[in-house]
Amino acid sequence: MAVSGSLQAGSSNRSLLESAASLAPEGVEVVFFEGLRALPHFDPDLERDAPRPEVEAWRRALSESDAVLVASPEYGHSLPGSLKNAIDWVIGTGQLYRKVVAITASVSYAERGRMGLQALRQTLEAVSAIVAFDAPIVKGPDADGEITALLRQIARAVEAARRDE
Repeated sequence: MAVSGSLQAGSSNRSLLESAASLAPEGVEVVFFEGLRALPHFDPDLERDAPRPEVEAWRRALSESDAVLVASPEYGHSLPGSLKNAIDWVIGTGQLYRKVVAITASVSYAERGRMGLQALRQTLEAVSAIVAFDAPIVKGPDADGEITALLRQIARAVEAARRDE
């Protein structure tokens, strides 16, 4: 499953994920999750009333995926609030527990995006996700090669996780 941490329609992180979908090897389907914007602010009281369909869709998408690829910008040296909110919705229900997750950011320079990825990694480690990749990808002529390497790393991590089950 592919998730953009940016809600912006024309974001470079969305473009990176679209490139990953087009570069995916045969037999690998990249499914986009488009519902971050629709998730309500995390509030445990909402769980008591009735399951929210937006939250259920998020949880179901995670449960049905073999791995998650997140491309996210860095906001204020951290991850975007909408992405953190989405992760908060699955802390108690476990959809990211031992799930293979690769995190990246589409950047103009190699030094950019690292603090946001570090914050995202810390959040994912709190839910015991398996972070298989954690580096920004610089826009430019080498990006497709880096994305292909990223996809290979995800595939290896999924296979290793299956062996460990």
